[in-house]
Amino acid sequence: MNGTDRAIQFILQTTWKDLSSEAQHQARRCLLDSLGALIAGTETPVGKLMASFCVEQHAGDEATVLATGQPVSAVGATLANGFAANALDIDDGYRCIKGHPGACVLPALLAASERSASLSGEAFLTALIVGYEIGIRAGLIRHALYQTYHSSGSWGAIAGAAAAGKVLGLSADTLRQALGIAEYHAPIAPMMKGIDTPCMGKDSVGWGAMVGMASVLMAQCGFTGIEPLFSDAPDPEWVTSLGTQYEVLSLYFKPYASCRWAQPAIVGALEIAQQNSVAPNDILRIRVRTFAAAVKLSRAHPRNTEQAQYNLAYPVAAALIDGELGPRQVLPPRIHDGAVLALADRVEAEVVPEYEQAFPEKTYADVEVVTQDGRIFTALRKQAPWEPASTLPTDDELSEKFQWLAGPVLGKDRAKGIIEMIWAFEGTGDVRQLIERCVSREHHFYQ
Repeated sequence: MNGTDRAIQFILQTTWKDLSSEAQHQARRCLLDSLGALIAGTETPVGKLMASFCVEQHAGDEATVLATGQPVSAVGATLANGFAANALDIDDGYRCIKGHPGACVLPALLAASERSASLSGEAFLTALIVGYEIGIRAGLIRHALYQTYHSSGSWGAIAGAAAAGKVLGLSADTLRQALGIAEYHAPIAPMMKGIDTPCMGKDSVGWGAMVGMASVLMAQCGFTGIEPLFSDAPDPEWVTSLGTQYEVLSLYFKPYASCRWAQPAIVGALEIAQQNSVAPNDILRIRVRTFAAAVKLSRAHPRNTEQAQYNLAYPVAAALIDGELGPRQVLPPRIHDGAVLALADRVEAEVVPEYEQAFPEKTYADVEVVTQDGRIFTALRKQAPWEPASTLPTDDELSEKFQWLAGPVLGKDRAKGIIEMIWAFEGTGDVRQLIERCVSREHHFYQ
């Protein structure tokens, strides 16, 4: 049995009862968090643009674009929902692959669920964990085999194909073809070019998720693919540990709508302001000492949502002034606010060799705030919050985050009902009940 045989066995044979209790609980947490990010992302410029694009270019009635409720093809729904899922950069991630598994898996899984006869919540959650586990392994292998830092879609397509293929009941041979098709057609996007020039392509999550869904449908039609990368794993244990070691338990979650690399600096700046009663107008200068990738983030005034997220100075300034960094802070008109931009102009950054050596396993930042009257405050060796294993969010905190993100789109009562449904989701008889609740009846929006 080679690595791909083992991966296929795990995908097809894993049941809800096979998962550890910790993995079962994490499945609910991941669904809640990823779905909240997706729903909120539908209100971004890229979310709205891709929803309209898919209605026009991917007509059909197989699956649903959230949160508009518009019916399109399964590929179209995956594409639109995929872009929305990562649009705010507030979705989960896995440190060692520097990417976002949930946003790649969930859109394909949602579309596949609507194509299936009647998928239970238990089966949905099982496929979700399978997608995460396969995607994380694919990411580890992808990064080990290629020097260029590729975006999430490059391995996320394989994750989406695994989850969708399981739900749609592919045979072992057809699934092998689907995984190979997904790997071959995945967006091999050089991530740092997207950092240098932030754009709606983001982390190629939307395209990667779409490739995953399309690959499953193509394989069902007889299209053939390459031998999937699991057979090429430099470390066989990455694959053989499937089903016994749950990497999904090592995810981080995000309380801020920005690149994760900027979040240690946000933490440090907020800590200084809160502990020392430093108001934004008191600040003369903010110096951030951190790892090279974070320093490479722009400090220019953002012209759009993506530039606001892939930025070091703007998120720090917006968080200091507003006390949060969510959808409202990275959408117009807030990104053009003069007071926020003026504070962002006072942010400096430099690389700390020690922190560069620790990246990507650890992401550290020192923050120094100098006030107008000459006082100096420091916050040292800060990390982004909600990291495994010591600072992960509680279930209540994830519920509050979902309400914060989804409430303005769906309405508070509908969002609350979804939260209650997800915490007991394994008892749901048909996943369509969840999808129907994720259609907006009452827009409040973030502006």
